[in-house]
Amino acid sequence: MVNNTADAIKVISRVTWVGLLVNVILSALKIIAGTLGNSRAVVADGLHSISDLVSDVAVLVGVHIWSAPADSNHPYGHQRFETLVTLFIGLMMVAAGSGIGWDAITAWHEGTTKPTGMIALVAALCSIALKEILFRWTLHKGKHVNSSALIANAWHHRSDAFSSMPAALATLGSMFLPGQVWIDIAGAGIISLLILYSAVNICAQALGSLVDRGASLEITDQLYEMASEVEGVRGIHRLRTRHHGGLFVDMHLHVDGHLTVTEGHDIALAVEALLMREGPNIIEVLIHIDPWTADPPRN
Repeated sequence: MVNNTADAIKVISRVTWVGLLVNVILSALKIIAGTLGNSRAVVADGLHSISDLVSDVAVLVGVHIWSAPADSNHPYGHQRFETLVTLFIGLMMVAAGSGIGWDAITAWHEGTTKPTGMIALVAALCSIALKEILFRWTLHKGKHVNSSALIANAWHHRSDAFSSMPAALATLGSMFLPGQVWIDIAGAGIISLLILYSAVNICAQALGSLVDRGASLEITDQLYEMASEVEGVRGIHRLRTRHHGGLFVDMHLHVDGHLTVTEGHDIALAVEALLMREGPNIIEVLIHIDPWTADPPRN
């Protein structure tokens, strides 16, 4: 994992620029090929790629904001801006999926369909291959630098690859069954549902972070067990977590009340060092020391 902010910015920017270039090429290819090949599904897929372009730009602009150091106005840092960019990407996918679905419904009622051509199928197949490669690379880099926005953008690429699959199948079906041109409209409808499904997942994760969603019970139990193993810790209570770019942890430690302030402080530092070193993407640990009198309740 990259810990240096400057290196992380370089990785995020480089990966996003590559994605943006690929999206420009694929958007033009699918819209032109879909139009020439009379495939509404492939044109819809091309419009989805345009929404990828917007999310790429959002990441390129946002990375310089959320990576800025803490200041007097944002003493906890600017990581919330990354969450906002992630939410923006999800909302862009909602808009793209809804628009494609509405267009498919309109075409179904109007009966505005024509037999599809080979050029549309070739464009869809190229999109599947390129987008899957881009998804895997972007996801790997996003996890490497621990960027939720880059990871969300990776899944946006994957949703584009998935949307190209029914586009290809619908185009192929329309070619071999020219009398059943409704297949192309059905393909566009499936694309819409796939995009919306991915969008809801991305938005839900971003909103969870914005409302200070805590870590899972499994992670909380893991943190409790790790802190309990430190020598001198007699009990733990008020263990709380919240997501803010990474994980913020605060807790109350019970130590022997006869220890000096320095000795109690050393125990707190040992717990903090352990959690920061071995915990799941922990950014900060805040510990309050209480004198121990009896085993405190676990909460």
